[in-house]
Amino acid sequence: MKWKGIIFDLDGVLCTTDQYHYKAWKQVADRLPAYFDEQINQRLRGVSREESLEIILENYAGPPLAESEKKKILEEKNQIYRQYLKNIGKKDASEGVYETLRGLQKDGYRLAVGSSSKNTALILERLDMRTFFQAVVDGTQITYSKPYPEVFQKAAEALKLPAQDCLVVEDAAAGVEAGHKAGMEVACVGQASAEKLGDYNLSRIKDILNIVGCTGQPVWR
Repeated sequence: MKWKGIIFDLDGVLCTTDQYHYKAWKQVADRLPAYFDEQINQRLRGVSREESLEIILENYAGPPLAESEKKKILEEKNQIYRQYLKNIGKKDASEGVYETLRGLQKDGYRLAVGSSSKNTALILERLDMRTFFQAVVDGTQITYSKPYPEVFQKAAEALKLPAQDCLVVEDAAAGVEAGHKAGMEVACVGQASAEKLGDYNLSRIKDILNIVGCTGQPVWR
């Protein structure tokens, strides 16, 4: 088979938390105040919390903010977001994702999560997905967020696989760039797929089973 490991982004791939991020950032932006809408929110997909704040501050006209103030804003946003995450559950999982993960697991693929989110562990627990993955690399373990390749490089290392043996699954341009920089092919869903950014552009996550030729039989040991 072409790949032995598959590395999934979290938000927008395994689940949808956009609405929770938007509501949390909206509260923060309104307090600053800084203009913020859903179009601006789209620019935050796949980038770190710190970089997201800098994008929001492009529409801030108040006095310059010290780094200590920015840190407080980031902590506030995360506290608000984590409150919203109390509502997350299997209903927020992408359609067909559990069937897809079970099929890949049955075929013997090594599975990982590679996400810039620092709330990855909490979300996976709420979605009851953690047991599918041999490795989880998130924003708490990396120095540079996407589009830097670090998160995918570390995920491949954790799976004990070379980059060329791993397929990345992404929905955001920054993640696609990170996957390619890591030397991996990328299958896209969502907006990245609509923009034809991937090596494989899928209409739904379940299509991964088709491109890997999932058979229900172990592909390697």
